[in-house]
Amino acid sequence: MNAPEWPQWLQAPWSQLCGGIQRLPHALLFTGPPGVGKRHLAEALAARLLCTRAQALEHACGQCEACRLRLSGNHPDCFVLAPESAREGEDAAGRKGKPSTQIVIDDLRAVQAALEVTAHQGGRRTVIVDPADAMNPFTANALLKLLEEPPRDTHLILVSARPRQLLPTLISRCRQLAIANPDPAQAAAWLAGRGVDGAEALLALLGGSPLAVAAMAGQGANEAVARFVADIAAIGSEIDAIEVAGRWEAWNRSREGQQAGIDMARLSDWLLRWCWDLVASKSGLPNRYFPAQAGLMAGLVAARPLPRLLDCYNDIGQARRSAHHPLNLRLALEDMLLNYQRAVSG
Repeated sequence: MNAPEWPQWLQAPWSQLCGGIQRLPHALLFTGPPGVGKRHLAEALAARLLCTRAQALEHACGQCEACRLRLSGNHPDCFVLAPESAREGEDAAGRKGKPSTQIVIDDLRAVQAALEVTAHQGGRRTVIVDPADAMNPFTANALLKLLEEPPRDTHLILVSARPRQLLPTLISRCRQLAIANPDPAQAAAWLAGRGVDGAEALLALLGGSPLAVAAMAGQGANEAVARFVADIAAIGSEIDAIEVAGRWEAWNRSREGQQAGIDMARLSDWLLRWCWDLVASKSGLPNRYFPAQAGLMAGLVAARPLPRLLDCYNDIGQARRSAHHPLNLRLALEDMLLNYQRAVSG
């Protein structure tokens, strides 16, 4: 990310890192909620480490030979380990089945082999692992061995929103840097400066993560959320769960839905957050994710027992855990929405 676009809430960790850049440890772990900017910070730091001109707290210059190589994707000392499903620009022709959602050991071994030779540019080398919690056990153990005997002048930057999923021994060998969501007003101002409409509502839904909002805003986020709310609010009164499941299946397969990133994982995640707010409303607490629908939710839960709402929340949470690989999308949607209908209907 260019310096003019640099989010203000990342300036403090940036200064902390670059203020002692000559003494940086070989392994760093950036943690924090999704969409707060961990990957942006990791990429900016890797760029700064490889740049041959930047000084002190400056960002990478973007003009030196190392920067030009990195920006073209051809820097021989810059590596990224990510799941196949997260890589951009790869040709999927000939691929069998769905891309892996794990970081596999073969990819790590390829990086290890490259690190065994002298740095091509004669300086530092960087390896970003994102998300680090996507490593399978074999990859994690292999990375642990690499951290125990790190190559010279090599910096490994791990990124994770779920650090508890990492091996404790792996965490202990990294210097951790936690990045928190910014103040809501600061996040809303940054998003407004980027032309994002409805930033406050989207920030609430996405847990206050501004970069997640910025990414989603370009996908027709406000329209998608409005459609979700209209459908889920009508279940049990105007329409039934089976009908909504059919609508959502068609939405998932439509061009509009694909552009908005609508799939079982996103829908179940939104419904789980909706149910959280139902429980909060019944308990006399403020809505966390759908504040604009507080009045509507108060009416929905007025005559519903709290244990039933809690059971629904747990059932939707179970559906969320298997949402990335539903055996049958329509049946998964029907089961999830019928659970919800039973909780909010008489």
